[in-house]
Amino acid sequence: MPEPSTAGSPFWRFSLQLYRRPGVADACIALQEEAGADVNLLLFLLWHAAQRRALSVEEVAGLEAKVAAWRERAVIPLRAIRRTLKSPQALVEAGDAEAFRTRIKAVELEAERLQQEAMYGLLRATPLGQVAPSVAEAARANVGAYAVSCAMDFAAPAVEVLFAGLLATSGEMNPEG
Repeated sequence: MPEPSTAGSPFWRFSLQLYRRPGVADACIALQEEAGADVNLLLFLLWHAAQRRALSVEEVAGLEAKVAAWRERAVIPLRAIRRTLKSPQALVEAGDAEAFRTRIKAVELEAERLQQEAMYGLLRATPLGQVAPSVAEAARANVGAYAVSCAMDFAAPAVEVLFAGLLATSGEMNPEG
């Protein structure tokens, strides 16, 4: 992800800041690759946790249903193209192929940003979750609800890295703006 900026929703800015934390990017990728997690949805749940909001399994399942088509039709195909271009064919000169891959990566990031902005927009229609006693409890509840709603088995070490990053980030930034 690029450097944080003042552009975008509070959720987008939160995601950029959290993703920069040590180990968080690797943990997100591990959960994506090993468990099939949607990193944008995971970040959305952590953003809610930063506001001490715990979502139910039903709310998380509803979010998953709303974002699935975009993820499947936009984000994942762009990611697949970018990954394929890591090993360019001999037809295209390596430097040109890498420049093209870099442009695809930027488009993939824009697809993820658009997903996050749309998810943020969902809050205007329906606030989610209940107040939790702490950020940590909300984070555990939200990630647990995601795992249950999608029948995923999240690797504990990766999840703990996310929780540590969240606690550090939420102490530095007002997640609402």
